[in-house]
Amino acid sequence: MNYLRRRLSDSSFVANLPNGYMMDFQRPSGSSSSTSSPASPATERRQQPAQPAQPQAPPAASGSFLSSFSSVVKTAQIASAVQAKAAAHGEAASAVAPTASPAAPAKPAVRKPKVLLVIDDAHTDWAKYFRGRKLNGEYEIRVEQAEFSEINLAANVNVGCTVDIQVTRGGTKVVRSFKPDFILIRQHAFSMTPGEDFRSFVIGLQYGGVASINSLHSIYNFCSKPWVFSHMIKLYHTLGPEKFPLNEQTFFPNYTQMLPTPVFPVVVKMGHAHAGMGKIKVENPNDFQDITSVVALAKTYATAEPFVDSKYDIRIQKIGNNYKAYMRTSISGNWKANTGSAMLEQIAMTDRYRLWVDSCAEMFGGLDICAVKAVHGKDGKDYIIEVMDSSMPLIGEHVEEDRQLITDLVLNKMAFALLGVTSPQLSSVKTQPIPQTAQPRRAQGGPRSASGSPSQSTHGSPQRARSATTSPSQAFQPGPIPASGSAGASQKQAPLLNKSQSLTNTFTETLRSNPTDDEAKAETIRSLRQSFASLFSD
Repeated sequence: MNYLRRRLSDSSFVANLPNGYMMDFQRPSGSSSSTSSPASPATERRQQPAQPAQPQAPPAASGSFLSSFSSVVKTAQIASAVQAKAAAHGEAASAVAPTASPAAPAKPAVRKPKVLLVIDDAHTDWAKYFRGRKLNGEYEIRVEQAEFSEINLAANVNVGCTVDIQVTRGGTKVVRSFKPDFILIRQHAFSMTPGEDFRSFVIGLQYGGVASINSLHSIYNFCSKPWVFSHMIKLYHTLGPEKFPLNEQTFFPNYTQMLPTPVFPVVVKMGHAHAGMGKIKVENPNDFQDITSVVALAKTYATAEPFVDSKYDIRIQKIGNNYKAYMRTSISGNWKANTGSAMLEQIAMTDRYRLWVDSCAEMFGGLDICAVKAVHGKDGKDYIIEVMDSSMPLIGEHVEEDRQLITDLVLNKMAFALLGVTSPQLSSVKTQPIPQTAQPRRAQGGPRSASGSPSQSTHGSPQRARSATTSPSQAFQPGPIPASGSAGASQKQAPLLNKSQSLTNTFTETLRSNPTDDEAKAETIRSLRQSFASLFSD
C-alpha cells in the first residue's frame, strides 16, 4: 500500500493521465483514502488491475472501465462469429448454386434434340430435308443416316436400343454411337444376295421398342414376297376379282414340287428378290424343267404365274394421304418394263386405283408408305402383281415433292409417338403450280413421241401427262401455269390442292379458258399418239 501511495503521489504520473480521467475518483465516498493527498488518484489508477472487487471508489471506477472494455471485446467476438456463420452459409449456397440456379433460365435449352435414324443409301441426303424443322416447335431433329450394312446395334429391356454406325464420308471413316428415337427405313431389309440379310437388325430395333415408318412389324413381314402375296390373296377373296384383279400365282416350297403348269409362257420367280431380279420367262415345259434344276441349286422357294403380254405397267403409290399413279411403257421391247429404255408418265388417279392401294395399305397393321404394281395387258385387263413398302423407289418428275411428303409424314409420326401430339404440322414446302403441259425428254435408244396435253388414247390407256425418260428416276422441272383471267378463282384455291391429285382438273380448267386452241392441239396430239402407239404396241 505504501508503494502505491508513493506512486500515486508522483505528480509526473498524474500529469500524464488524460483530461477528465480522474473525475470519477473525486466523488465523495466513505473511504479514508479519499482524504489523502491530491496525488492519490494516480496511485489508484495503478491499483485498478489488482483490486477490482473492493468497495472503495477507485476500484469501482476501475470495474466500470473493464466492463466497458469487455463489452467491446464481446461485441467484436459476436460480430466475428456472425461473419463466420455468414461466410459458411455463403459457401454452402455457392456449392448448391451450380445445380439449382441454372435450371430456371436454361429450361428451354435443356430439351435435347430427337435423333432420327434414316436407313438409306448416300444418294439422298435426308438431313437437308429436316434442317430447320422442329417437333411441335420445341425439339430439334438430329438426322443420322446410314445403310443396313453400315450399322450395328445392341438392345436391352431397360436401356433400349443403342446403334453404332460406321460410315465413310469424304474418304474418312466416321464412327458414332447413339440411341435413336425414330427410324425411317428406305432400304430393303432382306435380299437373296449374300451378305444382305439384315432381318436380325429389324428384330433388334423391335426389341428396343423404337418407332418407325413403316412399322418394324410390317418391315419384317415384307422380307418374304410370297408371304405378302398371301395377304393379297385375302384381299382378292374379300373384294372379288372385279375390284381387286390379282394375278394368279402358284407357290412351290422347294424344287421337288415344281411341276409344269398347264399354261405357257409363265414367269418363274425364285426366292426373294427386287427390281426384276430372279425373274425368268419360261416358254415351254422343257425350259421349266431346266429352271427347276436352278431352283434346286439355289435351295429356296419359287413361284410361277402366267405371263401377261402387257401394253404398259401401272404403279399407284401412297405417301400418307398423298396419292400418285404412273404408267410405264417399254420402248426397248423387253418384257420387263423396268429394263432398257422406258417411257414414264403420270396418269389420273381413279377410284379403282385408290381402292387397290388403300386395301393394301391396311396390311400388317397399316402401311404409311406403299405402292401397288399392276400390268395392263393387251386384252384390256389389269393384273395386280406386287405391293411394295417404304423401301419403294421414288420415280417420276415429282421426286423432290415425294421426299418432302415423306419428311412431313415422319414429323407427324414422330410428334405423335414421342410427344403425343396429333395435330398435323404445316409443311415448309411451297406449293408449286401444276404444270399445264409436260415437256418430255427424248429417251435414249429408241424413237420418241411427245404430247403436250393429255387425252384419251384410242387403245384404252388412261388419261395422262406424258414425260418419257430413259430412267424412271430422272425428272424435269415443269413450267408454271400461264395466268388467265377466267382462272382467277381456281388460282386462289390452288394452295389447297395437292400436286398428286389428277392432272385432269388443271387441264380441264385450261380447256375451258381457251377451247379453240387446245382443241386444235389435242387433235394434233391424238394423231401423233396413234402413230406412236401403233408403232410400239405390237
